[in-house]
Amino acid sequence: MELRVLDNEDVALFEAMNTMFGQVFDEVDTYTSARPAEDYVRQLLGRDTFIAIVALAEEKIVGGLTAYVLEKFEQERSEIYVYDLAVESKYRRRGIATALIGKLRGVAAERGAYLVFIQADNDNPPAIELYTKLGVREDVLHFDIPVKGTPQS
Repeated sequence: MELRVLDNEDVALFEAMNTMFGQVFDEVDTYTSARPAEDYVRQLLGRDTFIAIVALAEEKIVGGLTAYVLEKFEQERSEIYVYDLAVESKYRRRGIATALIGKLRGVAAERGAYLVFIQADNDNPPAIELYTKLGVREDVLHFDIPVKGTPQS
């Protein structure tokens, strides 16, 4: 297995990662129906504030992780938020998710971040177990607040 941090030349790998996310999360439409333009992807992958890492096995993406660097205001430091992390079902329980997070921790150290954080849904015991092994658990509530219109009921 190869782990690769994507750069602005990796548009095809980025698109393949999105396809894999859609399949694993059972949200194919969300991840593939309105794909961003190539220039957008290149700009995104070229930013210091966005990180995409893929796990390749036999030249196929079997896992992926996306994260954002968040600059803090209370101190001169940053933290990294893992937005998506997925591994294809037939490749699970092989340490791929742990390896992806390990690779991200290395990138985080290179970029001077002090912390990586990630969310897990309550109905995802394998993710909770993995993240508990890697870090300190905090039980919080998450709220999606729409930008336009009235709050969702």
